[in-house]
Amino acid sequence: MVQIEPLVTELTPLYGDRITTNPTICEHHGKDESWHPMQAPDAVCFPATTEEVAAAVKACAEHRIPIIPFGAGSNVEGQVIAVQGGLCIDLSRMQTIIRVSPEDMDCTVEAGVTRSQLNSYLRETGLQFPIDPGADASLGGMAATRASGTNAVCYGTMRENVLSLRVVLPSGEIIETGGRARKSSAGYDLTHLMVGSEGTLGIITEVTLKLHPRPEAVSAARVQFDSVEAAANAVIETLQCAIPVARIELLDAAQIAAINAYSKTSFAEMPTLFVEFIGSPSSVQEQAELFGTICSQHECSAFDWTADSDERSQMWKARHDAAYAAGAIRPGCSAVATDVCVPISRLAECIGATRADADQHCKFPTMLAGHVGDGNFHFVYVVDPNKPDEVRVMHECHERLIERVLAMGGTCTGEHGIGLGKQKYMLSEFGAATLGAMQAIKTALDPHGIMNPGKKLPDPTTYH
Repeated sequence: MVQIEPLVTELTPLYGDRITTNPTICEHHGKDESWHPMQAPDAVCFPATTEEVAAAVKACAEHRIPIIPFGAGSNVEGQVIAVQGGLCIDLSRMQTIIRVSPEDMDCTVEAGVTRSQLNSYLRETGLQFPIDPGADASLGGMAATRASGTNAVCYGTMRENVLSLRVVLPSGEIIETGGRARKSSAGYDLTHLMVGSEGTLGIITEVTLKLHPRPEAVSAARVQFDSVEAAANAVIETLQCAIPVARIELLDAAQIAAINAYSKTSFAEMPTLFVEFIGSPSSVQEQAELFGTICSQHECSAFDWTADSDERSQMWKARHDAAYAAGAIRPGCSAVATDVCVPISRLAECIGATRADADQHCKFPTMLAGHVGDGNFHFVYVVDPNKPDEVRVMHECHERLIERVLAMGGTCTGEHGIGLGKQKYMLSEFGAATLGAMQAIKTALDPHGIMNPGKKLPDPTTYH
């Protein structure tokens, strides 16, 4: 049982009304976008500076109170759920864009700045921050979960776009993980240790990011295929031919139907690739023609091109709303999305086997959407949580999917992270020795186990 009152009393002179035990606010911070049930923290504070974060963390360390960092709450694996209660540190008020350097194409922002806020600020500079997970997530949260999204095939993930971080360690000490140089061989790579750590090693309060030029020309297409496997094979050949696509998303017929119903679109309800090319007008045209030639060799049945910005925006908004569309087809049910990633050469095989497995066992809706340009796809099961048989079948299919992916040299999560939902797969993916090394790092930085406990790593007693 967490004794939160002494901590709140200690922090109130610093935080004033920005620290609260209000049940409604606590419950809001005990849930994310995942299917995991809400578990509320005992208190929530809203720091305005790194130093205020450090003061709260130091007090929690002294009282042995669990800490749960909170950004926008848009994560999907239970990373913000307070499984042991404690203090939630909500960084959403830390929204200063500290510095933008157009000449160096980088910037430094506080952790609560969202990607849309940053891109709005950058509009007149000709630069952009292109990592786009769909939700308007905070940049600190995106770093903490190693987010990526539709643009990853072109620009990479947060891992490739974070230069350095300011982090509050579990002791309350503030560290800088690096500088602004585009490469360095100095010391241990603490920046990329923290990127993807999901708040278990420290709290990211500032992020220094690479920026990218806005493209001169953009064109997009919807390409329909007779089968999902044909679409996946077209993706594989496109990448093997080094055609520089900016985005390439695969949606099966069921997902397209859900999108049409939710977003009021009228896309052909067939396996479809959403594709985007960027560059100069001539290079975009050349890329599109090469891609069209490849698709024509893989059962492509229709090709709809557009350079109109409104049409492109409608298409990508519909893609970003795919998760909501999946849930809306069966009100009151949960859309449980997997998040696997395989070597690109195994993509079509893995998707085909996953679809066959679902068709055989699932009596509820299932659908697929994926960032297939880097081998990452989401298979979605729309289940009624009040029907135990559906939940059991979903878990069994998910287990088989993970086994299939790991046997192909893939990973149980391409972008959503581990959180609560994927811990049991870590042993199969990494082995006991590697997990032991990860646990040693966690113990060294967080000896009292207060930093987002119960997340990321499985209990060591389960594999030793």
